Amino acid sequence: MTQTVAIIGASAGIGRAVARLFAERGARVGLIARGQAGLEGAARDVERVGGVALAVPADVADFAQVEAAAKQIEETLGPIDVWVNVAFASVFAPFAQITPEEFRRVTDVTYLGFVHGTMAALARMRPRDHGVIVQVGSALGSRSIPLEPVDRPSGDDHGAHGEFDGKAHSRSAQLALSHHPVAVTAAAGAATAAVGVALASRVRRR
Repeated sequence: MTQTVAIIGASAGIGRAVARLFAERGARVGLIARGQAGLEGAARDVERVGGVALAVPADVADFAQVEAAAKQIEETLGPIDVWVNVAFASVFAPFAQITPEEFRRVTDVTYLGFVHGTMAALARMRPRDHGVIVQVGSALGSRSIPLEPVDRPSGDDHGAHGEFDGKAHSRSAQLALSHHPVAVTAAAGAATAAVGVALASRVRRR
């Protein structure tokens, strides 16, 4: 069965990659974001791999815009089966240099954007008793990473990748160990034992 998928934050990064993956499965994909250039690029990605795309410019900090986007997607593509919240905003600067307005914008997009998306999705899914909502958490909750430029209303099309691709790695020993505490404990024990053997050897040589 062909799915209808709505993605908030679909113009770049994870949202852009998710849109393409659903499209590869033949989904109809509603793309929601502020940046027009990124939305148009995402629509091309979706259509290039066989999906059906609908780009809907909207500011997720405004519930009325999110609700209108959901309505347009369902009228054009059909009932939404999957809703994905990916929109993210942040400010990287010393605390004293960040303005109250900038803090407000981060909260409005990163928190209220998820709330608004979930409300719009549930209003449609609950009466049907059907649908899935996916909340995508920031990788910054686990580790610091370099990020793609902010997506401005008239901004550029950054795609799913950015200028840091050449410095990125597909694997992280630190991340793998953080997900396997038993292995970390064993490694620490082995390291401690090795240090003990080395010290004992030095004492004997003396």
